[in-house]
Amino acid sequence: MARFDTFVPLPGSQKTLPAGTRLDTLKPDDAVEVTVRIRRKQPLSALVSSDVVVDKPVTRASYGRLYGAETASLRQVEEFAHARGLHVVVSSAERRSVILQGTVANMTEAFGVELTNYRDTHGQVFRGRSGFINVPGELADLIEGIFGLDSRPVANTHFQYLQSKKGSIVRARAVSNAFTPPQLASLYNFPTGVTGKGQCIAIIELGGGFRQADINAYFKSLGLKAPSVKAVLVDGGTNSPSTPDGADGEVMLDIEVAGAIAPAAKIVVYFAPNTDKGFLDAITTALHDTQNKPSVISISWGAAEKNWTSQALTSFNQAFQAAAALGVTVCAAAGDTGSDDGVGDGLAHVDFPSSSPFVLACGGTKLTANGNTVKSEVVWHESNTSATGGGISDVFALPTYQQGSRVPKSVNDGMHVGRGVPDVAAVADPATGYTVRVDGQTFVIGGTSAVAPLMAGLIALINQQLGRSVGFIHPVLYAHPNAFRDITQGDNKTTKGRKGYAAGTAWDACTGLGVPNGQLVAQAFETTLT
Repeated sequence: MARFDTFVPLPGSQKTLPAGTRLDTLKPDDAVEVTVRIRRKQPLSALVSSDVVVDKPVTRASYGRLYGAETASLRQVEEFAHARGLHVVVSSAERRSVILQGTVANMTEAFGVELTNYRDTHGQVFRGRSGFINVPGELADLIEGIFGLDSRPVANTHFQYLQSKKGSIVRARAVSNAFTPPQLASLYNFPTGVTGKGQCIAIIELGGGFRQADINAYFKSLGLKAPSVKAVLVDGGTNSPSTPDGADGEVMLDIEVAGAIAPAAKIVVYFAPNTDKGFLDAITTALHDTQNKPSVISISWGAAEKNWTSQALTSFNQAFQAAAALGVTVCAAAGDTGSDDGVGDGLAHVDFPSSSPFVLACGGTKLTANGNTVKSEVVWHESNTSATGGGISDVFALPTYQQGSRVPKSVNDGMHVGRGVPDVAAVADPATGYTVRVDGQTFVIGGTSAVAPLMAGLIALINQQLGRSVGFIHPVLYAHPNAFRDITQGDNKTTKGRKGYAAGTAWDACTGLGVPNGQLVAQAFETTLT
């Protein structure tokens, strides 16, 4: 039996002290749950890289055997846990995760950290830490990351209500230029004659909830049968609807947009706490869900890359690479506060997880239409706090699929060229937004949060039409830029000094390739994959 008495810092786990008021309320016997993420037994690079169309995805049944964690690695972590008085809740080769429970005292001793409660400016209490997590030297090469010791919120919603000049939320009946999802499907020429039947759309939520009565009423108003919507609870997450000014707006926007585009698709909402552990566990739970088998995942939560630890960036990105191997398409919102992504340090930032090269990053436009005719569509930029995200990643290298897209150098240093965000765009301006029902009322909502489920619905339609999952779609999309209508006007410059990016011909760091012509996108996949 290993001694586990020599500890080393876990690379990438370093955190700074959180902002907020330090509290003396954390007790030694308070319960803590962590996820230990184990390295995969062999790399996925031979199967999934940024220039390869995954023609034959790995099945969920074989993924764990081929690319999961080694059984011996899981056992070593379990042995360490037992030696430190921790309880093993889950040990999954497929998810490469060992979930452990224990007391604050146990966790402090096991990982060499000091844990303290804090209260943020919103009154939310969370557990925080600083410095590195420490792990036994015998396990250092096995562990990719450890999540859950720190429970501070990690992500923001990317939706915005249309507001009056006085700052109040505008009810939908007072707006004449908002769109229903079926109207947008028509304007963007989405495939017809398909409904998403046989597909499952996973939606990741880190708060809020839905009411079935709202779903029924909304789809009745559209003349559509309400889709099947199921809640899966992860890490103690709950389906907890409350009031429209909370995260319910996000949850209902995601469900109603995806469901109205692909009404026959099954929708499964994975609710988890807004922590790095909760977010990651929700994603891996959805990916390896052998009961519901999602073919597309929609994510409308995120934060600037600089707000994540490097262990989180690595583990999330590797989960998205696993999605590509499994034939699952991941769509994520690119952010709602323009080029600075809400950081306010004078520099441009992109939002993660949309900046992962294995995620379809979804930017935003301002759309005006006359019936079924587009009158104009430009970059969404209403103000410094209401504009599409987009820019150049500081973390991820330029992927092969973007090398012919003239991705510019970062405006921060004028030197490096990284992963360009977004890939695609659609209407996101709340002034020309989506009609959505939330907690018994109908509102107009925008934000790039709306674009992720819109694209997820399109992918579900294409999957049904092709009779297979398109999965990792970037190489096909970038090889067929004519499947998009180019957006050439506007910018997302919201930093001090107006650092940011402008729209232009072909790909740009505001709207990517442009807005999809859904039927041309479907034809591109039909040509490539059949």
